[in-house]
Amino acid sequence: MRERSVTARWELVVFDWDGTLMDSTAAITRAIQAACRDVGVPEPAPEQATYVIGLGLVDALRLVAPSLHPQQYEQVAQAYRRHYFTYARELVLFDGVRPLLEELRARGTRLAVATGKSRTGLELALEQSGLRSLFDATRTADQTASKPHPRMLLEVMDELVMAADSTLMIGDTTHDLQMARNAGTAAVAVSYGAHGADELRRLQPLCVAPSVAELRGFLLDR
Repeated sequence: MRERSVTARWELVVFDWDGTLMDSTAAITRAIQAACRDVGVPEPAPEQATYVIGLGLVDALRLVAPSLHPQQYEQVAQAYRRHYFTYARELVLFDGVRPLLEELRARGTRLAVATGKSRTGLELALEQSGLRSLFDATRTADQTASKPHPRMLLEVMDELVMAADSTLMIGDTTHDLQMARNAGTAAVAVSYGAHGADELRRLQPLCVAPSVAELRGFLLDR
């Protein structure tokens, strides 16, 4: 007999957005760099800008632009949004994301999003992608504490009345995996986004999937 699917062990699967569902890592990296240039602070290297993807914007700026005065945060944030939204209309989901989510829903799994995006950014992405109806709950970094603090994930679980041992977090960064660890949930990593496989493995996720197809196989074909 075939084993039960992995999702039979989790009633709720929570996804990060950027770099996990949507192919947006490069656009975010460019927008961070351009915003720093606009304000006149040193432009972070691509790997520095990519590393902070998934964090709330202020937390990200503290890391990539440590010389930035706190009073300049909003100025850089506005510049970032301006640059990012010039790219946003061109961004697409990773191949296989929509059918994966639809199959999970068809099997009765509850779905949610926990993202470092702003609420405005996530609403635009949900509208563009046509995925809004597939998610039971969403949280953004400007609504609650930024990753890796567990509050975002805990709030999703509270809203949907789910326990930690029936919840799985899926993300492309160590910030996602650390948030899951802090919240007491299991986690799966994808290595096609912002952080590399070796970095992700250090936090001991159940799986490091190099593609959406591999992620689907882990979740549904066991």
